[in-house]
Amino acid sequence: MKTCSEKALEWNVTPRTVNAMCKNGRIQGAVKEKRTWLIPDDAEKPLDGRISTGKYSRKKTGKEKKTLPVGISDYVRAQSEYYYVDKTLLIKEFLDRKPLVSLFTRPRRFGKTLNMDMLRVFFEMSEDDTSKYFTDKAIWKCGEKYRRHQGKYPVIFLSFADVKQTNYKDAIQKIKNCIVEAYRNFPQLITWDGFSEGERRQIMAVTSEMDDVTAQDALKNLSAWLEHYYGKKAIILLDEYDTPMQEAYVHGYWEQFTAFIRSLFNASFKTNPYLERALMTGVTRVSKESIFSDLNNLRVITTTSDLYADCFGFTEKEVFDALDNYGMGDKKEIVKQWYDGFTFGQYHDIYNPWSITNYLKEKKLYPYWASTSSNGLVSNLIQAASADIKEKMEDLLNGKEILVTFDEQIVFDQLDQDENAIWSLMLASGYLNVNDVEYRGTLLEPWYRLCITNLETKSMFSGMFRGWFKASHANYNGFVKALLQGSLKEMNIYMNDVALATFSTFDTGKQPSKKSEPERFYHGFVLGLLVELRERYEIKSNRESGYGRYDVMLVPLNESDAAIVIEIKVQDHETEKTLQDTVQIALRQIEDKNYDADLIALGIGSDRIRHYGFAFEGKKVLIG
Repeated sequence: MKTCSEKALEWNVTPRTVNAMCKNGRIQGAVKEKRTWLIPDDAEKPLDGRISTGKYSRKKTGKEKKTLPVGISDYVRAQSEYYYVDKTLLIKEFLDRKPLVSLFTRPRRFGKTLNMDMLRVFFEMSEDDTSKYFTDKAIWKCGEKYRRHQGKYPVIFLSFADVKQTNYKDAIQKIKNCIVEAYRNFPQLITWDGFSEGERRQIMAVTSEMDDVTAQDALKNLSAWLEHYYGKKAIILLDEYDTPMQEAYVHGYWEQFTAFIRSLFNASFKTNPYLERALMTGVTRVSKESIFSDLNNLRVITTTSDLYADCFGFTEKEVFDALDNYGMGDKKEIVKQWYDGFTFGQYHDIYNPWSITNYLKEKKLYPYWASTSSNGLVSNLIQAASADIKEKMEDLLNGKEILVTFDEQIVFDQLDQDENAIWSLMLASGYLNVNDVEYRGTLLEPWYRLCITNLETKSMFSGMFRGWFKASHANYNGFVKALLQGSLKEMNIYMNDVALATFSTFDTGKQPSKKSEPERFYHGFVLGLLVELRERYEIKSNRESGYGRYDVMLVPLNESDAAIVIEIKVQDHETEKTLQDTVQIALRQIEDKNYDADLIALGIGSDRIRHYGFAFEGKKVLIG
C-alpha cells in the first residue's frame, strides 16, 4: 500500500488531489487508517472527466517552441538556441556596484556558471561583434551608460568546478592546469612585438610544470601583460571558487591547501594594480581569515543579502511564464510545492532553475536537483552530530521551523568544534531556507528561523538517510518491517546484518564516532533507520518525558499502529558482562523514568506501547 504523497509523485499531481480522489471514492481499494489514506500499489490514476469537455485542451499556436537549456552553461548558445530567461540585469548591478572584488554565494545548479559566461561575453574584447547577443535583452534597454562597456575589457575566466582531488598534490596540479588554460585564451601575447624576449619567456614559463610561486603570481602577471597589450585593466571571473576548499577539508589537506590559495588570491585580488574588477561565485562563504586575509575591498553577497537577489534562480513570474509557454499552466500549484521555497534577501518564491528546466522537459515530478547535489559533508556532519542537532533535524523533517544562531562564514577547520556551523553549510547549500532573521542582544547576534526548502529538498534528506544503508538495502527493509510487526527475533537478525554491512562506511571522513560519545554515533544510526516511517509515525528523540529524556520515541499517526519507545545503550564492560545485561538496563530505564508519560498524555493506552532496549558493542547489536 502507498500513501497519497507517494501516489501523487507517481501520477504527477498534488497530494491534495489524491486525497480528494480517495474521499470521493474514485480510487478502487483505497482505505483510510485514522488520518491517512492507503492506496493499493497497482491502483491506476482515475481519468479526469474534465478533459473530454475541452476545457483543459491546449491550443496549438503553430509556433515551434524552443527547447530547454538543461545543463547548458554557454551563454551564446543558451540565448540563441534555447528558451532563455533573461538575467542580463545582473550586468547593470555589477556595473553600478563599486567593490573591486565581489563574491556571490548560491546553491549548486542556480545558474552561476551561465551568468558568469554571460558576463564574459558582455565584457570581453573580441574580433567579432558580440553586441548582437544583447541587443534584445534587458541590459540594452538600460541605456548608453551600460552599452559602452560591452566588449571593452580583457577578461580572464577560470572555473574550479572540477578541482575535486583527494590529495594536495593533485589539487594544486589541477589548479595549475586551470591557470594554463586561461593563458591559452591569449596566444597573441607570445608573438606580440611589444614584449621583450624576457617577458615572452615569462609568459611561456606558465605551464602545468611550473612551481607553486609562479602559479600564485600567474593571474596577477597575466593581468599586467593584458593591460600592456590592450591598454585596459583586466576583469577576472572565477567560478566555483570553493569547490576545492570543501574537498581539501573532507580529505584532510585543508591547512596546506589554503596556504597556497591565500597566496594566489592575495596576489590576484589584493595586490594586483592591473585589475579592473573581479567576481567570484561559489556555494559557501569561506571565512575571510582563511583565504582572503586583509582583502578590504571584498563585497560578499550571500543568500541573505538583498543585492542581486533575483539574478540567480528563477522568480515565480519567470517560472509561471515558462509553464504557460509550454502549455503546462495547470501545473503551477504542484510545481510551487515541489520546487519553490528559496529565499534570497527580500525575494521570496525563488525556484531552482535545474529542477524547473528538467520538469518542463520531462513533464514529471522528480527531485532533479537533489539527485545531483553533493551532500557528502552534510551527511557526515549529521551522523556525528549531538542529540540537540538531531532533535532539530527531526523537527525540520516534520515540517517545523527551528530557531538557531550561527556565523554565515564557513570556517571548515572549525566544523568539528562548532556544531552550529552545519546550519550555515546547509543554508548555503540550499537545503534550508530562512523564514526570518532576528537580531538579539547588544551585539545584535543574528538568530535564523529555518525550515526545509521544499518537497524536493525533503526527498533529498530521506534519500541521504537511505543511502547510509545502501550496502544492506534488503536487510534494512527487513528490519523496518520486523519493527512494525513487533517481531523481536527478526529485528535482531536484520539489525545485525545491517550493522555489519553499514558500520564500515557509516563512520567515514573525520571518524566522528571516535571523537564523540559512542551513543551519539549509534543514536544517529538508529534515527537513520527509522526515517522511512515518517508517513506513519512522528519520530522524536532526546525529549523530556516522565523523569528523564528518552532516546527515540515513535508516535503513531494511525490508531492501528503501536507506539514505540527505544533506549540506546553502549555496553559498559566494567559493569555489564553481556549485551543482555545492557539491554535490561535500557529497559529498566524506560520503566523507572516513566518515558511513556508523553504517550499516555496523548491518549495512547499502555497496551499500545512497546519498549525496546538497543545494546551496542562495536558492530554487534542486541535488541530486547
